[in-house]
Amino acid sequence: MRTADFPLSGATDAAVRAISAAGGQPYLVGGCVRDALLAPGSTPKDVDLEVFGLGLDDLRRALQTVGRVDEVGRSFAVLKVRRDGEDLDVAVPTTGPGARPEDAARRRDFTVNALMVDPLTGELLDAVGGVADLRDGVLRHTGPAFGDDPLRVLRGVRFAARFGFRLARETAELCRTLPFGDLPVERIWGEWRGIGETGRHLSAAVAALEASGWLAHVPLLARLAGVPQDPRWHPEGDVLTHSALAGDAAAALADAAGLTGDDRTVVVLGALLHDVGKATHTQHRADGRITSYGHAEAGADVARELLTGIGAPPSLVDRVVPVVREHMVATTAQGPSRAAVRRLARRLVPATMTEWSLVCGADHAGRGAGSGPNPTTAWLELAATAGVDRRPGRPLLRGADLVALGHAPGPGFGAVLAVALAAQDDGAFTDRDGALAWLRDLAADGRLDELLRG
Repeated sequence: MRTADFPLSGATDAAVRAISAAGGQPYLVGGCVRDALLAPGSTPKDVDLEVFGLGLDDLRRALQTVGRVDEVGRSFAVLKVRRDGEDLDVAVPTTGPGARPEDAARRRDFTVNALMVDPLTGELLDAVGGVADLRDGVLRHTGPAFGDDPLRVLRGVRFAARFGFRLARETAELCRTLPFGDLPVERIWGEWRGIGETGRHLSAAVAALEASGWLAHVPLLARLAGVPQDPRWHPEGDVLTHSALAGDAAAALADAAGLTGDDRTVVVLGALLHDVGKATHTQHRADGRITSYGHAEAGADVARELLTGIGAPPSLVDRVVPVVREHMVATTAQGPSRAAVRRLARRLVPATMTEWSLVCGADHAGRGAGSGPNPTTAWLELAATAGVDRRPGRPLLRGADLVALGHAPGPGFGAVLAVALAAQDDGAFTDRDGALAWLRDLAADGRLDELLRG
């Protein structure tokens, strides 16, 4: 590999030259090398450097000529360098300044992440066969040190989701021997969040979970394996297969919509989990059909339990759950009306109609070729014209309006305002004047007093 094949940013170039001038041998390592090989000619992002031949103090002094330097790890001596808005992670191997690059490579997780490049010469160091595995789409552990951190299993699942890679047979066998119970839930969620934010191949992620034996550590997802579906509607196979394919479709739809971060995670994990209720609500009928009536509603609680168990924050859980609960609306309803769309938008809060539509579209696409268009298109178009595609309309009637009519605040206010909100969503009124007129009519026929009394 030549230098021209591996362009460096100004900050990285400055750090490399400072390290070399101080007598150190810098190598670009890990994901930045892997990603550059997958996309030749691209400038590496999230650059990691590993330095040989220098102690930590000498390295720090050299880097202080480049930019601001902060130490972020003692056990694995990592210095973070900031220059021109760019952050570089620069490390000295744990085995000390006398370590060899080949030894450091064997302590990394997967061979595709153990590749090193000399940024001054462009020469590629492949100590453990990472180039071949990158070419073949294989995640293979570098050696016995892989087992030092069982979280590397989930990291492999994340890489499978991101790149569509598969676990090597011997790596899958090793994963089956590694303990799960001692992993902090925040680290578990960190990998799942990465799947939601960067995963494009959820089918590969599920395959990696199955191969490693770690699908068993997500039992509410694992029990979807083997749950049958009516082949007329789901020719792709069982519920787990369909869920993984829906996750693939959701990732593509989310990317097309420009979603990132938690917004993308809501759609991708919402699609993966949309049918978790089928594990308990699938039935074989006497006429040979397979049904799952009520699975969407049942799945809401299951999705909440599953997401909470893997450490998802409540704010994200609260967005996924209503999408799971409502994902059958467009399939079972006769057709959208403004009232139906407004009511749905309110039930989805804090999720949006847009997120719901993407998950439903992924569900539809996850049935294989010929599944047809997204059944929620008309719903989303109507939601946009009604102004509720991202959030439902604000309540037009307030408690102060009841006080203005001479009523003292009390428990009955909630009942009145709930009825008023339902009337607003049904189109009984569309502005403040209409809301006040509706309230006066309610008072005139005695229904207001009835509601206030409970």
